[in-house]
Amino acid sequence: MRAGEGRKRGRALIVGRFQPFHLGHLELVRKAAAEYDGVVVAVGSAQESHTEQNPFTAGERVEMVTAALRGAGIEAFHVVPIEDVHRHAIWVSHVVSLCPRFDAVLANEPLTTRLFEEAGFKVVRTELWKRKEWSATEVRRRMASGEDWRTLVPESVAAVIGAIKGEERVRSLLQNDKQA
Repeated sequence: MRAGEGRKRGRALIVGRFQPFHLGHLELVRKAAAEYDGVVVAVGSAQESHTEQNPFTAGERVEMVTAALRGAGIEAFHVVPIEDVHRHAIWVSHVVSLCPRFDAVLANEPLTTRLFEEAGFKVVRTELWKRKEWSATEVRRRMASGEDWRTLVPESVAAVIGAIKGEERVRSLLQNDKQA
């Protein structure tokens, strides 16, 4: 997205697992909210939880995203959990069937980009901010090792993670995975 384009253009779709929702995600949604009339945040792999890669439930992730966007003053958004269908040929139609209408897909992930482009959607490549630091993998790594992770997520997300004892869950899952 380019700054200064000014005119709003329909609704944007952003797909991610948000394990957890971090400052890079928030920056992406902020930019999308400034450029589009609304944003649909699709919480992917909604059926996954309680694993090292996917420690949080779909409901917890929806709560994190909603709290972060409200806290940032973003009003025109929808958060939709999307379970995997494990068939690339029907995945886009599955997403479309579950989400409110959208006009563009904001993405960088190669498979997501290819599938939406092949289905005829406009795909806009997005900027990645502080990618090494602002990543869910880094947040989970810091949680597991007892390092500061709270500075990588919005305060409201840290509060949700605290309420569900998410840091303890991540540590436990990492420990269990290594012992297995």
